[in-house]
Amino acid sequence: MGRLFDYAYIIATICLTVYGQLIIKWRVTQFGALPLEFKYKIKFMLGLFFDPLIFSGFAAAVFASLAWMIAMTKFDLSHAYPFMSLNFVLVLMLSGWLLSEPITLQKLIGVGLIVLGTVVAAHG
Repeated sequence: MGRLFDYAYIIATICLTVYGQLIIKWRVTQFGALPLEFKYKIKFMLGLFFDPLIFSGFAAAVFASLAWMIAMTKFDLSHAYPFMSLNFVLVLMLSGWLLSEPITLQKLIGVGLIVLGTVVAAHG
C-alpha cells in the first residue's frame, strides 16, 4: 500500500501541470489578443500576471514541482519520468472538451506516438 501511495506524488504532478496549462490558456483567451503597441503590451501582461485564475496556474506549477521533488525521493527518474507523457494525452483531450480546441487526426497520431515511445522506453 505504501508504494502505491508513492504514486500519488506523480499523479499530483500530472494533475497540477495539466490544470495549470488549461487554466492559463483559458484565461489568456478571455483577455484577447496581445496588443501591438509596447505600452499596451506591458499593461496587458500585468493584467494577465495579476489575474487570480492565472496566478492559480502559477501556483499549480509550484505545487507540481514540489510533488515532483517528493516523487524523486521515492522513484528513479527513469521510472517516474515516462508518466509525464500523460500530460500530452490529458491536455489534448481536455483542451478539446473544455476549450473546444480541434482534436485532429495528426494530433491524435502524434500523442499516440509519444505514448508508444514512452511504453517502449519504460520497458527498455
